[in-house]
Amino acid sequence: MSGTGYRLAGRDIKTEHTVVKLKNCSIGGGNLFIIAGPCAVEGEEMIYELARLLKDMGVNMLRGGVFKPRTSPYSFQGLQWEGLKILSGAAGSVGLPVVTEVTKIQDVEKVCRYADMLQIGSRNMQNFGLLTEVGRSGFPVLLKRGLSSTIEEWLMAAEYILLEGNGQVVLCERGIRTFELYTRNTFDINAIPALKSLTHLPVIADPSHGTGRSELVAPVSLAAVAAGADGLMVEVHPNPGQALSDGVQSLTPEAMKSLVQKARNLHSMVKIAPHAINAAPAEDE
Repeated sequence: MSGTGYRLAGRDIKTEHTVVKLKNCSIGGGNLFIIAGPCAVEGEEMIYELARLLKDMGVNMLRGGVFKPRTSPYSFQGLQWEGLKILSGAAGSVGLPVVTEVTKIQDVEKVCRYADMLQIGSRNMQNFGLLTEVGRSGFPVLLKRGLSSTIEEWLMAAEYILLEGNGQVVLCERGIRTFELYTRNTFDINAIPALKSLTHLPVIADPSHGTGRSELVAPVSLAAVAAGADGLMVEVHPNPGQALSDGVQSLTPEAMKSLVQKARNLHSMVKIAPHAINAAPAEDE
């Protein structure tokens, strides 16, 4: 048994980094993987045009919610199966893989027909039946941190998926609930380097939910990259003011393009930095 208690996710069990493969790209292979798209798929024209823009700016994967578990039952609940077909079609039209949230055990098999990666949302991080089912699917899984979960609880949730023989798991830090009300959540930057030492699984950051404020998304994204994140997951909408879900934390395509450039430039420097830091200091002449 792993000394950390993580029998399959622990760094002491597997020292090399896990690389999760998706079509012609991968997460955790040393490159910065960027996922972007709207909080919710709202219609065919919008998502097809947005997919094209995101592809052109260098985004690696399209995201979009179609089953929307909302705090209020009166809020927009997503386009459901029709939305999933639209999302899959938009992603396919530009050659991007797609990730979307699955919320019910009985839906896993059907969602796998349209998505390339299954997202387990914060509310379902400890839905152990769902974790077991996505593990059995063999599909790559994006596991978001529960809104009040410890790192240990999060990794134990990953164990449920890994235990089914599915090693294609990516962890996503999306902020935790604290006493602070200015931001939607408190983004836990500590979690990224902590997980890097605890587990071999890739770790990405969701600064959109982590902050809940569009003006904070870019700086927190860059902080996550500097901390060693393998990727970013950002909400983008062509007109955030009219978004049916989470418009206040969504970037415009123009703002996202700028962020992609800055994040990739920073990531290049972060990859070089460890070698410079470990180098022996020059002797005084």
